[in-house]
Amino acid sequence: MGVVQAHADAFLALLRGTAGLTVYPRPDGAGDGQRVPAGARPPYVVVDVAMETPEGSALAGVSDRVTAWAYCHCVGGNDVACRAVAQLVRSALLDRRPVIAGRATGLIRHDANRPPSADESTGELVVEQTDVYRLDTYPA
Repeated sequence: MGVVQAHADAFLALLRGTAGLTVYPRPDGAGDGQRVPAGARPPYVVVDVAMETPEGSALAGVSDRVTAWAYCHCVGGNDVACRAVAQLVRSALLDRRPVIAGRATGLIRHDANRPPSADESTGELVVEQTDVYRLDTYPA
């Protein structure tokens, strides 16, 4: 497994281990192959993971500091449900120290958030808020 997937798995494992929280995308091979399955109903969180290594670091990201961000798109059927998902995500990630083989990990920090936005284009209210969490890791 590569360093990018290892960091994604660290965030996703913490979220998927949270009772009452539906996390998309599903683990490999689960569901209908779509990012969010057709017909999925809120509440849920959709997670995107991005990673950066300092300029001049090894291509594999193994020899230097790695910063990974989890963009957590918290989705609910109204404002209250959206905030409830955001709270579950916060409880699962904030100040946690995940285990990544071969890496020393810092604590997960909350970097930013985008205020909630409402969408009624399908005839149903859906409210989404994006929270961004950061994890710094180093060679073990």
